[in-house]
Amino acid sequence: MSVVWAATSPESGLFSPVERRSEVKDLSDRFNDLRSRGAGYIEVRSPNKEFPVLILAFRDDHAVVHLVIDIERMSLLAGDGTVPSGAEVEVPIMDDLAAFTGDFVLDIDQAWNLVHGFTQTRVVGPLGEWCEL
Repeated sequence: MSVVWAATSPESGLFSPVERRSEVKDLSDRFNDLRSRGAGYIEVRSPNKEFPVLILAFRDDHAVVHLVIDIERMSLLAGDGTVPSGAEVEVPIMDDLAAFTGDFVLDIDQAWNLVHGFTQTRVVGPLGEWCEL
């Protein structure tokens, strides 16, 4: 099954906005490469539709997941309790670090499972509550 994605370049550490169409395995390989380097930013969508787009931003074992529903609507997935709600975690959003409270931080494995499931089903699974921005 193929997907369209853009991600942080492992070589430069900067986001490369050029979309690639590839098999899910190539996306998984990029995720694993970025994870081994400690941080990354990935946008993924179906090859047939411009939306929805899932965005995975992570640093170390913490991740934040955005859902771009259409050109005007975006949601943020509620956290899974990995980080206390009063604490902050920084993750890369494109090329800059952005701080998120624990209310929106997930364990990286759980976040990747959601993204990977989306690549298989094209449906955003019921992992938790989405908060529209």
